[in-house]
Amino acid sequence: MAEKIRERLEGKELKLFCIFSIVLLLTAGMIGSRWEDLGKWSIIRGLWTIVVSRDALITDYFELAGYGASFINSMFVMAIGFVLLCIKRVKFTGLTMAAFFINMGYALWGKNPLNILPILLGTLLYARLHRVQLSSCIYTALFGTCLAPLVTELIFILPFGKVVNMLFAVAVGLMIGYFLPVFSIHTATMHKGYNLFNVGFSAGVIAFVLVCVLKAVGLESGSVLIWRAESPLWIVLGLFGYFGLTFLYGLFLNRGDLKGLLNICRHSGKASADFVLLEGVGTTLMNMGLVGIVCSVYICFIGGDFSGPVVGAILAAFGFAAFGAHIKNYLPVLAGVFLSTLLNQFQPTTPSMQLAAIFVVGLAPIAGKFGVIPGIIAGLLHSAIVTCTTEMYGGLNLYNNGFSAGWVAILMVPGLEGRKKREKNI
Repeated sequence: MAEKIRERLEGKELKLFCIFSIVLLLTAGMIGSRWEDLGKWSIIRGLWTIVVSRDALITDYFELAGYGASFINSMFVMAIGFVLLCIKRVKFTGLTMAAFFINMGYALWGKNPLNILPILLGTLLYARLHRVQLSSCIYTALFGTCLAPLVTELIFILPFGKVVNMLFAVAVGLMIGYFLPVFSIHTATMHKGYNLFNVGFSAGVIAFVLVCVLKAVGLESGSVLIWRAESPLWIVLGLFGYFGLTFLYGLFLNRGDLKGLLNICRHSGKASADFVLLEGVGTTLMNMGLVGIVCSVYICFIGGDFSGPVVGAILAAFGFAAFGAHIKNYLPVLAGVFLSTLLNQFQPTTPSMQLAAIFVVGLAPIAGKFGVIPGIIAGLLHSAIVTCTTEMYGGLNLYNNGFSAGWVAILMVPGLEGRKKREKNI
């Protein structure tokens, strides 16, 4: 019986898992709406609030619009990416999981179905004009929606009428989507694949330039802090249950074999370490479940908040456990962020430090390639840099941690590679 089920699932395992996740978001939205008891129209009102509000870092949709609307918004954002990849018949791999779940996560604090569309259409325009397959740059488009708050912000700060502001914002979004595919290729060479959030780095550069242009003409945007400092039991248990089911699903597909997890841990994680292609779907799903559990345990351990940004960050790390991150290379950089809170002015529960601890997963390849100590140092550096970079672009690059991780990799990797070469020559 089990073997027949596996045969029917073959080639569709990840697609069905994504459908299950979308349905689960719908369920969470319904539960969240009833939990808050805000009335039967609370989800619609909440979705409208999300669409018409600023999205600069940090805007927690749990606090802004309620749990129900936040999860439904996440469902819509993930569904857009899912439909897009299905239409283009793109093969579901580890990179697909990374793209889906970072969007799913950030739809709890910055992305919505309207502000991501101009960027996606910009990349579609790039593919059409350059006569390349959209499938070759679709992931850049999905990751590039990290600049969606910039699209929203222009509607608020431009001095023209609402219609003109909206048209201008859409034009800028199209431009961002058009240039990101080429620009992100160049930024990847700067950190040599040791920052898993490469588009976060390239998007940070673009956001910085655009914000400087806006400031030059007297238009400024500032970061905000809207944060729900709560940890509802149903969300905590829901996350642990979801990650546990993911692990069990992978274990079922792997016929109960756990050895694949050891094989994953042998990879440094340096991009492009697509675990689905390297080790198979079952092993990858087990790894995703484990990383998700570790992230959730850490937040519980420090007494942190399961706010929209934190839940979103955990889901992003969960996705990148299919594309470079695993327990062995993540724990050292996580330890580095935690140790930094014993040395600097921040507490582990400070919102920026909670997010840094989860998103430092982007630097996991440094620990995977060069060892535990460099990994800890990378985490220490990341926690320092990430607190300064948000102001550079007014909180309009959602992947602020990806931008910071890029600088850490650029600073550390040349020296670490040089040391490794010297050791080989000795």
